[in-house]
Amino acid sequence: MPEANPEALAFLLSRRSRPAKTLTTPVPSREELAPILEAGLRAPDHGKLEPWRLIVIEGRAVMDRLATLAQTRGEALGLDDEKIGKGRGQFDMGNLAVVVVESPVIAEKVPEIEQTYSAGAVCLQLLNAALAAGWGANWLSGWVSHDRDFLTEGLRLSPHERIAGIIHIGTEKSAPPERPRPDMEKKVTWVSR
Repeated sequence: MPEANPEALAFLLSRRSRPAKTLTTPVPSREELAPILEAGLRAPDHGKLEPWRLIVIEGRAVMDRLATLAQTRGEALGLDDEKIGKGRGQFDMGNLAVVVVESPVIAEKVPEIEQTYSAGAVCLQLLNAALAAGWGANWLSGWVSHDRDFLTEGLRLSPHERIAGIIHIGTEKSAPPERPRPDMEKKVTWVSR
């Protein structure tokens, strides 16, 4: 019989993201963030390709620069004010974020889609590790994550790289109400033969 970890299972059964707008200071120090980053990097990785990397955004100056760039890019793209506001909002409100960059590797035995899944797994590992460490955390993306000029100018991503997610981490100032969860009867199919 395998050895159970009921505390870990209880955490996973009760975990929930915290809205980014409810996160404030203080944020984790570099020392407090280190085990969260380490947990993120333990995500499933077929072929041990490490087809991702992390960019830690810390400090108001960097957040303000990215918010301004989101505003500029949104206007250049002709987006409406609401969409521009959402794009810059995560940086206006943010105090610490970890950008998970999908950086695919050419590998004959590991299709790029599996590398994309691995980058998504890094996002979830970071999110859950931050929550388990007692911080509030939220996984965001939005149009800025898919705008090549924002990626190049704002985060210096290479042409083959893209954002899998932006994990905001901080102190939770208010807890959201529990939301309805998927109905297992509707979402699970059992195949026995």
